[in-house]
Amino acid sequence: MLDVIARSQRGRICKYERKKQSIFTPYIMKVLTTECDDPIYIQICDKKRKLHIMGQNIDLDSDITIPESSNIVRPVETFDFVTVLRVPYANDIAIPNGTEVLIISNAYELRKDARKLVKTIIDIRSRVGYNVLICMLGIADSSFVSLLSYMGVDIFDDAVTRVSGVNKILSIPEGNIAYDENMVGRNLEILTEECSKVHDFIKGGRLRELVDQRAVASSNLVSSLRLFDSEGYAYQEEACPTIGDKFACNTTQSLRRPEVLRYRKAILDRYLKPKNKRILLLLPCSAKKPYHISKTHKLLMSVIYSVAHHDLIHEVIVTSPLGVVPRELDVFFPPKSYDIPVTGDWKCEEKSFIRELISHIVNQGYDHVISHLGKDTELISGICDIEETAITDPVSPASLLKLKETLERIIGDMNARSDYREDTRESVRSILSFQFGRNVADSIMDENTMGMGKFPQWKIMRNGIQLGMLSESRGMISLTISGAQILAKNNTHVVEMENFDLKGDLLAAGVVRSDPRIRIGDEAVVMSNGSVKAIGVAAMSGREMMDLKRGVAVRVRHRS
Repeated sequence: MLDVIARSQRGRICKYERKKQSIFTPYIMKVLTTECDDPIYIQICDKKRKLHIMGQNIDLDSDITIPESSNIVRPVETFDFVTVLRVPYANDIAIPNGTEVLIISNAYELRKDARKLVKTIIDIRSRVGYNVLICMLGIADSSFVSLLSYMGVDIFDDAVTRVSGVNKILSIPEGNIAYDENMVGRNLEILTEECSKVHDFIKGGRLRELVDQRAVASSNLVSSLRLFDSEGYAYQEEACPTIGDKFACNTTQSLRRPEVLRYRKAILDRYLKPKNKRILLLLPCSAKKPYHISKTHKLLMSVIYSVAHHDLIHEVIVTSPLGVVPRELDVFFPPKSYDIPVTGDWKCEEKSFIRELISHIVNQGYDHVISHLGKDTELISGICDIEETAITDPVSPASLLKLKETLERIIGDMNARSDYREDTRESVRSILSFQFGRNVADSIMDENTMGMGKFPQWKIMRNGIQLGMLSESRGMISLTISGAQILAKNNTHVVEMENFDLKGDLLAAGVVRSDPRIRIGDEAVVMSNGSVKAIGVAAMSGREMMDLKRGVAVRVRHRS
């Protein structure tokens, strides 16, 4: 029986129990020449490997070992709850029902081929789903175990670490060091420590940061992570939460983290500027998040909001790794959570996506575009006609005065009038479009719906009934049962449960169907027989709800 205890994207801590024995993953199996009492281990007998796994004894090596490079396909072997395969395998391979542990017995042959490694892990996990443990043999050492766990591998062995030690190589997470003595004992200690560290980073939801640190240990690790980010984005994104705590983007590769890429894609695919905004004001980011509580932005906002009809001004923060953050998305994840080193130098990749996203925002239509970025205005030169208001430091008295005078002049020349209620309404519509899509945003914000309150505590009201509100702590709109009914009519984020009386949270065992677009942290509408039963927060992705047999699928907030 499998319980997922903690997740960090595809990395996870699982408790696996069978016949009164249990392990916690990520798990390192010992490779020994004798028997031991561990629930899972490998015994070397007559130069062949025998897997001992919770009552099963499985021979892993055939009489004639065929290398992966031969391209000869070997059949899948199944031993009760364990399935063993070798790479390469057939494209139409069928993993038997009832498989609980899948062993790739010759994974060591993928160690130096990053592309095949990434493709194999994604393919196997996609085939078996979330309710099967994946074990890869002969591949993990202390530098590799965090990345393999992040990719979705659950169980490893310590063979590589032992071989390195016999060859007088100290294997540490930062790389390999030649010594003049046997290093097996030391290597095993380091591997155990690193596995424990992976556990800690998974519990903290920050495994990617450990991976970014470890990946630079070898060119093969760098290649594997780059390929995993580029070719495995969809696979990663499925397990990537839409809520989270602080995380660091300290390396170039972290610009391609799945939550960062998803945010930029959502801006391009779903985000619509508030219709009433006529002046685009580009602002610098700040170290403190969310931006509106930073000293820099408090100063800027004090100037902006002192201008008559400031509701016409659309504040958009320019930043890396996200590109742009409209003020109304200030409290969303990841804008409120990322941290990045600031040097004033922009990488080519950063310049490219910043220009792409700002162009997308600009093309939605404004009467005027103002940059208060100072020297960073060069990032967007040539995109459109831009008026610069920053004089050196954007928050210097001279810069703030020029910003105020420029805004007053432009709004005065426009002879425009603003409507606070319309501004709130359209800002809420933009948030809903970003979170759920444009159809849902229009369904919720019909002619009878309005936004009320002050940012970031906006409420969505229709005929005196609250549909939802912006939750600063969650970083998104949280819906009521009335709001959930509108979401259900759009067939969005729906989880169908079995017909029973829901008393608490919805468990995975009670899920019949779920929207595959649901991500951990999303709003999830629980339905049964065509009726909305509850609204809450997804504790699993949509597919995970279908695959797993245990655990909370939806943490219920309101029941009908």
